Amino acid sequence: MTSSERPRDPLHGVTLAMMLERLVDELGWDAMGRAVDIRCFTHEPSIASSLKFLRRTPWARAKVEALYLDVLAARRSRPRS
Repeated sequence: MTSSERPRDPLHGVTLAMMLERLVDELGWDAMGRAVDIRCFTHEPSIASSLKFLRRTPWARAKVEALYLDVLAARRSRPRS
């Protein structure tokens, strides 16, 4: 299988910190807390505390990755102005 035949992974090369920064920019902490109900998003949120929690909590990281992919898909489907 050549590199052009492989399915493209949208998370390839994207760090957890990059995901969080993009989500905060796009949605803000309040919307993120509603989408993924974890304390590090709802009570005194910060990138550092979120990274610490998400790195040791696989189910929460999976939800954040899914949210990130949803945001990417929504951005792609918006018409450009």
